[in-house]
Amino acid sequence: MTEQTSMRLSKRMAELGLCSRREADSYIEQGWVSVNGVKAVLGQKVTESDRIDLNKQAHESQARRVTVLLNKPVGYVSGQPEKGYQAAVALITPENHWSGDKSRIRYQESHLKGLAPAGRLDIDSVGLLVLTQDGRIAKQLIGDNSGVEKEYLVRVRGKLSEEGLRLLNHGLSLDGEKLRPAKVEWQNEDQLRFILKQGKKRQIRRMCELVGLRVVGLKRIRMGKVKLGQLPPGQWRYLEPGERFV
Repeated sequence: MTEQTSMRLSKRMAELGLCSRREADSYIEQGWVSVNGVKAVLGQKVTESDRIDLNKQAHESQARRVTVLLNKPVGYVSGQPEKGYQAAVALITPENHWSGDKSRIRYQESHLKGLAPAGRLDIDSVGLLVLTQDGRIAKQLIGDNSGVEKEYLVRVRGKLSEEGLRLLNHGLSLDGEKLRPAKVEWQNEDQLRFILKQGKKRQIRRMCELVGLRVVGLKRIRMGKVKLGQLPPGQWRYLEPGERFV
């Protein structure tokens, strides 16, 4: 963006990683944002040379927002469920709170408000699912320019040639679009390790189909620097204050 080009303040705030666009509009409405030392107004245009600051209330609001790590079992959907299915957020209860949680954050019902998945995990896949109230974390993990690695252990059936393995690493296309380079290697005789930096719908299963493999089990074990670790299936914990995805 050149210095002469202007854009909506909320968009610029999201670009800078200050918050999500929706959060930005809320902060502006509440008078929590200033541009070049002057209180901002909704719909205001700015350029990249303008200085944008959040006040104390905005920072305190962000500090209260929680991020939850869930070991999702089979049978739960990440987002809005269709009839007959349950959303993974239904597992975020005091009873399922992992006893090994070291965050020292006490569970409150308010932590469920606006808690949304940052990335998909299919109904028949298991492992690390991140749910957050914080738009900054959601943008890190699923924003258009997100480069955060997601690591999976994938149990497969079928024969994979050397050329097929090469294509899994780089060379396949889905939905008419070339996939970003991945890191794919054998973990053991029937399990592959995938490290991706994107997340198309059912991407790993579809990639495997293209090289003659069938996925019989898929588990996400890491997102960025945050690992699933010892978190038991069906249980959850809070992201610790010192933990970061990037």
